[in-house]
Amino acid sequence: MRIEARTPLDHPVDEVLAWHERHGALVRLTPPGMARIEDPDAGGLEVGRRVAVRLGPPLLPTGLSPRWELRHASREDRGSGATSVHSFVDAQVTGPFRTWRHQHEIAGTGSGSSEIRDRIDLELPGGIGSTGEAAGGGGADLTGGIGGLPAREVRRTIERMLAFRGAQLREDLAFHARYAGSPRLVVAIAGASGLIGTQLVALLRTGGHRVIRMVRGRAEGPDEIPWDPERGELDPADLEGVDAVVNLAGRPISTRFTARAEREILTSRVRGGDLIARTLARMKDGADGASAGPRVLVQASAIGAYGAQRPGEVLTEDDAFGDDVLARVCEEWEASSAPAARAGVRVVHLRTGIVLSDGGGALLPQIPMFLAGIGGRLAAPDAVLSWITLDDMTRAYAHALCTEDLEGPVNAVAPAPVTSREFARTLGRVLHRPALVPVPGFGPALLLGSEGAKELVRADQDVDASRLLGSGFDPAHTELEQALRHVLRRPMV
Repeated sequence: MRIEARTPLDHPVDEVLAWHERHGALVRLTPPGMARIEDPDAGGLEVGRRVAVRLGPPLLPTGLSPRWELRHASREDRGSGATSVHSFVDAQVTGPFRTWRHQHEIAGTGSGSSEIRDRIDLELPGGIGSTGEAAGGGGADLTGGIGGLPAREVRRTIERMLAFRGAQLREDLAFHARYAGSPRLVVAIAGASGLIGTQLVALLRTGGHRVIRMVRGRAEGPDEIPWDPERGELDPADLEGVDAVVNLAGRPISTRFTARAEREILTSRVRGGDLIARTLARMKDGADGASAGPRVLVQASAIGAYGAQRPGEVLTEDDAFGDDVLARVCEEWEASSAPAARAGVRVVHLRTGIVLSDGGGALLPQIPMFLAGIGGRLAAPDAVLSWITLDDMTRAYAHALCTEDLEGPVNAVAPAPVTSREFARTLGRVLHRPALVPVPGFGPALLLGSEGAKELVRADQDVDASRLLGSGFDPAHTELEQALRHVLRRPMV
């Protein structure tokens, strides 16, 4: 079976090649719901380098996720300048296919433009050869496949993956081009292994920035530093030479809201935020002989700051905090960064909307229900949902790092919120499934508790994106259907 694709790019060939050679490229090109990279820090196009991924949705246990290992088998560079051509080949070492060979070609097509040419030759376990003919002749065996999928579905899945990669590459290159005049930064990230953190590390690295992970326990290598929020341990010396800190750390909120869980959600954020802020303040003050230290702190927050139930209002950063559990968490979380702000550090609080990804967050558990034909709206039909794609959320963090006049609370949402009814209908249309039956209220309440269901599932928040957009941020996904088709790799019809 042969699959080919071409992606024209409005960027010079040397820029596109450099993007692919940096660590993080593979993470950015891999749909989060399709596969997990075993070593997300791996990168480069060196011949002989091996990359392993775990196939399948993130909810699938590792032991049930097929392991796929590829090797960079060859590389060739032809010509020079604006029309040079650079190719490299990935070949399967072990994995689900009988054979797999993916030739990537990065070709210059003139001054300021280039093209990605993909050619995949694969053979399925059922006997489909590289030309699409069944082993032994007799035409294409379209009943054979892989992982229970027929060959036609394997082809369609790969074609959609290539389309996703092309769109992702175009959008990331355009984003980096907008900030080409900004200095390259050294960024320390707490919470770098989470859904957003993994993508942010990769995005920054493909843009030429250096990323240092803040890790619990022992640091491994020069691009990690240890910290322990529970014990209040963060050595200012480890932040010497760091330009900015991003704080994404905190206990996940997608859990049953018990008294213990609520306490841990709060303390995990406040302790970490306070520790980072006080450390940066000490460095700014020159305490203990420390340097001036990082000049920027971008800290996560959430639109839960306004309270879950705000029907009929358009919420801006000037609106008051709410009075429910997550609103109080956000208020104290944001307040924890005050020592850094008072010391002159530029502090940004990104109030995250509902992040759309097939790799986690609120969308992931809905996908199986819709695919089974039993999906529907989760909240009241007119409740407003303020969403943002994972990729735009990731780019919003990088934008905040590079935008010198942006500070304080910033709503990180798409410019077009939708009602709960509209969201369900659009998701159903994208997946070609009905969206007729509302999810009974007792279901989320059983999983999350009554308060958790109220705040996480039945929220009604029309959140305004004007401040983020006014700062120069240019989202790639502005309409819900376009966003869901990108996230779920469903072509426009």
